[in-house]
Amino acid sequence: MTAGSGGHETRAGEVELDFDPGAEADAGIAFIGRLRTPWSRGDCPKNLRQARERGGDFRVEVDPPYRPGLKGIEPGARVMLLYWMDAARRDLIVQAPAHADGPRGTFALRSPVRPNPVSLGAVTVLSIDVAAGVLRVDALDCFDGTPLVDIKPWIETVDVPPAG
Repeated sequence: MTAGSGGHETRAGEVELDFDPGAEADAGIAFIGRLRTPWSRGDCPKNLRQARERGGDFRVEVDPPYRPGLKGIEPGARVMLLYWMDAARRDLIVQAPAHADGPRGTFALRSPVRPNPVSLGAVTVLSIDVAAGVLRVDALDCFDGTPLVDIKPWIETVDVPPAG
């Protein structure tokens, strides 16, 4: 590993952007809440499967102005959470993941390291308290306090691509 231009370490084959995508002002995002997990740097699972295997208390906390938007979500519902991986690097466009046989483009990976560190998690709602703005879910794979961008229903007839 070597130190890259942003002061981050890079692996052989990785390519950094020569600009900071975070400095671009293309859109504004309003965080609608925070995700609560037992995870911090150094002990966070790599994906939701690992988080489910490890278990824990996983909560989605929605800020007061956005709580009416929870109406209609019931325990057992499957939802997609979009969250902002605020601690992730944004400057790698080609990465060399330890699990792969060589470098891959960022858009071919599920890594949180990307120009816009938006993650998507398909989870199951275990319980919901609309008044408090709290959903307990089956798993989360991010650091405690990660900003929440959006919640969308997961609809099998819409969200599963046709075979072929």
